[in-house]
Amino acid sequence: MYSIIVVPPPTTEDEHSDAYGDTQSGTHSGTYGDRRTSTQLRLAPGERLAFGRSAADNGLAIAHEGVSRKAGEITAQGAFWVLSNLSAHQTYVVENPEGAGEHIKVGPGRLDAPVPFEFSRIVLPAAGDLLHIEVWAPRHDYLRSPEGMDGATTAPAFSVDRTKRYFAVLAALCEPRLRGEPHAPLPTVDQVVARLRPNWPAAARTSVQWNIDYLAVKLRLKPGPDTADTGPRLNGKKESLVSLALRFDLVREDDLLVLTEPASRTAR
Repeated sequence: MYSIIVVPPPTTEDEHSDAYGDTQSGTHSGTYGDRRTSTQLRLAPGERLAFGRSAADNGLAIAHEGVSRKAGEITAQGAFWVLSNLSAHQTYVVENPEGAGEHIKVGPGRLDAPVPFEFSRIVLPAAGDLLHIEVWAPRHDYLRSPEGMDGATTAPAFSVDRTKRYFAVLAALCEPRLRGEPHAPLPTVDQVVARLRPNWPAAARTSVQWNIDYLAVKLRLKPGPDTADTGPRLNGKKESLVSLALRFDLVREDDLLVLTEPASRTAR
């Protein structure tokens, strides 16, 4: 049973075929995001795929002068995969395209680095170019909570109500990076006001800033105002809020619907 799917960088022939809507005979076709791909390599658990400029038989050859002859190796491990960086000097980055900037770095010579993402993009720096190898792990599964268990339920790590205005403010702050721009600058308070005003006509700088301050307390980025020791002033408050929200999936792309729906009148 295949568990890992590897999508090589597009070749000149692939780009030519895409331009005319053709596919080469004897290849698999598929898509991820908006890019058409003409080849998919499938690995069963335990199978390895070497890649590089002069990959061995059954390996993935990448015809680019900036890629090492033996650049790396992908090994399927059931529901996940590991990456070995066989280059002597170059660090590889493995991105999560759905993770709003989430990534891991695999340094030169690192062997069998586990990659936890369901969808991944290996970024290979190659003489001024950035080549992408996509790796999919579609067998990812998730535990379903058992029903009818006795005892008290576990308190959530972060308690947020998606019907409240503070969540709409948080979603507006996260929106640029959830739209596929992981390094996009965060919106200003005025831009958040403009984004929310169609569904929150009374939105203003003071009310949006109040909700940002409230979020910082609610998500425990700073003590509450009734605490004796208020601690140091929190710098980069918006950046800290967005980083926390995206890291722990407090705001997902599906949650951006709150920006087009009226929020509750209660700020909290």
